[in-house]
Amino acid sequence: MKKILVIVISLLILSIISITIYWNLPIEITRKSDIESGNKVIQNIENYQKTNHQLPSNNDWQTLEKLGLKKDESEKISYASDEKGNYELVYVDGFDGPYLMWNSKEGKWTIDFPTIIND
Repeated sequence: MKKILVIVISLLILSIISITIYWNLPIEITRKSDIESGNKVIQNIENYQKTNHQLPSNNDWQTLEKLGLKKDESEKISYASDEKGNYELVYVDGFDGPYLMWNSKEGKWTIDFPTIIND
């Protein structure tokens, strides 16, 4: 009986430690595939901006789909731009944030709330 109790407690402690370690890993590890696909979209947007001297419109889904964004996907990257030439890509994973987000002003992936809101 003591042996079973020791094993159960050890497994519980190991599980708690594992979860704690995972939560504290950098987003570059925990969200690697999302960041890789987002980086492709960022590169496409940057190329579009260099070619057309402007960002794609927030509602121009024909262009946005060519750049790698998908309109009707449940877990998708949302795109928003402002009049100053800044844009954000946000992985909308659920109802409440914070979300995995790229802001062109900061130039890095973060876990945060969107700052550019589509009207």
